[in-house]
Amino acid sequence: MPDRADHVRPESVAPRWVQRHRPQEQSLFSGIYGLVLASALVAALHAAGEEADPGPDALWVLLTAMASGAAHGYAHVIAQRASANAATTTSRSRSVLAEWPLVAAVLPTVAMLLAAVAGWWAEATAVDVALLFNTVALFGLGTSAARTAGYGWPSSCRAGGLDMLIGLVIIAANALIK
Repeated sequence: MPDRADHVRPESVAPRWVQRHRPQEQSLFSGIYGLVLASALVAALHAAGEEADPGPDALWVLLTAMASGAAHGYAHVIAQRASANAATTTSRSRSVLAEWPLVAAVLPTVAMLLAAVAGWWAEATAVDVALLFNTVALFGLGTSAARTAGYGWPSSCRAGGLDMLIGLVIIAANALIK
């Protein structure tokens, strides 16, 4: 049997499209962070037994994501300023703007809550669907990241499963707390 690691493919074996369209590490980080943030917020903002108010909940999810993205980007600016390699103002602005995937990741959750505002479904249903969607998206991002890194399907699915576990923990905590 040939000696090979079945979980990692050599770079030359990765599909050409994957090699050309490899997502940036920052985008993956921010996307995963945004999904986890949206899940935690939507679970915390929806209180059982209280009057449903999905409009303000959607606004809080969006504003919190924007504030988190700005804070994380600004933390990069402070770190750059403190380093001996002080960057220009343009790169500092880019550090803050590079957090857009965090805000983009919460938009499906915001849309689901706004659908509840429109009366398409109840807020509780919107929360459940958002938690499920975000958990599946975490699996997808984890699997995709592992595949672009050259891992085979079994290892990629295990990586996606570990990312998905974060969403499942939030769902379990939501069920236990409420």
